[in-house]
Order: sequence, then structure tokens, then C-alpha cells
Amino acid sequence: MPKRILQGAVVSDKGQQTVVVSVERMFTHPLFKKVVRRSNRFHAHDEKNEFKVGDLVRIQECAPKSKLKRWEVIGLGSKE
Repeated sequence: MPKRILQGAVVSDKGQQTVVVSVERMFTHPLFKKVVRRSNRFHAHDEKNEFKVGDLVRIQECAPKSKLKRWEVIGLGSKE
């Protein structure tokens, strides 16, 4: 099964080898037909502590590394 890859902004880098990434998605509401924005926060493994708050990063699913970490940072994201 392929691993999911998501892109989001780092909102916290307080943990050791961990960053919290906020991933935002947009969709049309089925009843009101308005565009709605929703976000999820993922704890991701950052091996070298190289990413700081505000960085746009790409994360990928991985085997569980701790109680909350099931994602790992694979690099910087694009500004598209």
C-alpha cells in the first residue's frame, strides 16, 4: 500500500526530534455549497531538528515511532 504524503506548516518545534505540522484542506460543503477550510495537526519525526516554526514541509506516513508520531518529515514543501 502506498504511503500518504501531505504538505503543511510547522506550528511547533518544541519536542526533541519532533515537529507538529498543521495540514489544511479545503472542500465544498455538501449543503451550503461554500468552500470550507479544515485543518489537522500531525506529530512528525524530524531526525536532525532542522525544521523551525513557519516552515512549509512534506510529511509521509511511517511505522509508529512513539505514542503520537506516525509521520516523518521528508523535506521542504513547495509554495504552490
